[in-house]
Amino acid sequence: MQPDHRMIPARTEPVGPSDPADPGGRHQRRERELSSLYATARALTALDEVDTVLASIVRHAHDLLGADVTYLSVFDHPHAELILRAVEGSLSPAFRSAQVPADTGVGGRVVETGAPFWVSNYLTDPSLKHDPGFDSALASEGIVALLGVPLRDGERVFGILYAADRVERPFEMEEVALLSAFADHAAVALQNARLYEESQRALAELREAYATIERSAQVHEDLTRVVLTGGGAREIADLLVGALGGRVAIYDRDDHLLVTTANVRGRADSPTDGLREPLAESRRTGRCAVGGDAREFHTVVAILAGDSYLGAVVLSREGAPSEVEQRTLERGTQILGLLTLKQNAVVEAEERVRGELLTEVITSVRPYSGELMARAESRHLSVDTFNALLVVDSAHLRPADLARRLHSLAEGESLAGVHLGAATMLVRTDDLDRAATVVHRRLRAMLRTPVLVCATPVSVMQASMQRSFTLASRCARLLRSVGVTDRATSTTHWGMYAMLFDPERGDDLHTFVADALGELLDYDARRGTDLVGTVAAYFDNSTNLTRTAKALHVHMNTLIKRLERVSALIGDDWQSAQRALPLQLAVRLHLLATDLDRGETH
Repeated sequence: MQPDHRMIPARTEPVGPSDPADPGGRHQRRERELSSLYATARALTALDEVDTVLASIVRHAHDLLGADVTYLSVFDHPHAELILRAVEGSLSPAFRSAQVPADTGVGGRVVETGAPFWVSNYLTDPSLKHDPGFDSALASEGIVALLGVPLRDGERVFGILYAADRVERPFEMEEVALLSAFADHAAVALQNARLYEESQRALAELREAYATIERSAQVHEDLTRVVLTGGGAREIADLLVGALGGRVAIYDRDDHLLVTTANVRGRADSPTDGLREPLAESRRTGRCAVGGDAREFHTVVAILAGDSYLGAVVLSREGAPSEVEQRTLERGTQILGLLTLKQNAVVEAEERVRGELLTEVITSVRPYSGELMARAESRHLSVDTFNALLVVDSAHLRPADLARRLHSLAEGESLAGVHLGAATMLVRTDDLDRAATVVHRRLRAMLRTPVLVCATPVSVMQASMQRSFTLASRCARLLRSVGVTDRATSTTHWGMYAMLFDPERGDDLHTFVADALGELLDYDARRGTDLVGTVAAYFDNSTNLTRTAKALHVHMNTLIKRLERVSALIGDDWQSAQRALPLQLAVRLHLLATDLDRGETH
């Protein structure tokens, strides 16, 4: 026997009872149908919750059709699964939570044809594609006959309204038409709800955008006020935290922490903090760059002035900032850049004045002029009390940068600046070595790079401090030549090299070197050879011929001939214990003096 099921057009004139003796019953039923349809249509205009409207539609359809169960399902995604949205007459919890694939059963036929479809016995119909889970839910509910009509959005079917009975029976054309009318109302309700939700969402987004713009404008006004009232980095950090949340860290041009609103440590380019890559990107683009992980986002903005890097601002918080928040952070960074430039201009002007004062104090002859004393006193300095001079040297920083750090360390009776290309500081101290050690330790902690601090005493009996500067600066260059680059020391500890860095000992140095190396130096000058360099390499390699030849990049025979020439010029006993030590010292001093003279020339 063929299964009893029909595919029926969605719009068919209802067929009523054929008994002419009972026209009033048909008329009353028609009025009830129209009244229910009118009630559902009126419910649509209220823009109520969509689930409330759908429940009303399903309830009216249940009452008018007299079906055991009516329910409405929609697709969770286009033609994925049908999800129950409203039901009336159901007794089984399993049925209320049932989901069915879009291509299964009556729903599959409705989606395929776009028209109503019914079966008189769903579970026994072999022509339908069945889903075991849904069949089990229908069986638990006792449903036998099932009618489905489509919910359309134009040509697209996005849901289905069902009527079901627990007995096997066909569905009349009038029932199909009535359920289709309710389905049309349900489709309108869902579309209205979607449009209403979209409009509400758009309105909420608009309100949020307006509020964000207002907050951004307020932050900009507050940032401007900071500039006008002479505020600094701390005030800007607090403002940004108040507007954006999280915590803010501000770093200087050397990526050292300057200001923080929380427990933040380290450097901005530290790879362990996850800031190196976003910092590099922000320095390249001049815009925000976001790093971090799922737990915390770090938004980094480099402080730039043209091609100059002045530091960085880092906002750390849960959740990435919005576009407007990023612009707010960038605006705050720009204001901070302006403040930094302003502060730098003031600092540089003060540094220039202090540098000029430093140079004048070093080069002036005592007693100092009244004008110089007055200028010093205006900066609370008593230049007559300075009794130590420090020269600071670093292979990684310019003298101006070192002098800037010395300015930040200058407290009380001290004066710093650049003099003759060297970072220099005048201090008043009772312990020369301790003064050098304190300056070295603080610079080392600040710069995190090797720094050489060389101090020398200043005597009140000296006509000027120029000699002290010469001693300290030449001693610093000498120490760097012998490989000392990270130490606090003083000229008093390098007496054996005093002939090199003390100009007043220049004649002693010349006499000592001439006595030991005069013949070799004259020969090298006349012949263009380098016997002195050969002797130096010979001593440096512990008089080992093989290593010496390799170091000089010459053949062994060539080296032997050179050493024979040395013996012919200064005597065969030049390698004896009595002559080797002074000769080796003379060679060393001569080479160091040459390096010092070359450094002063450059």
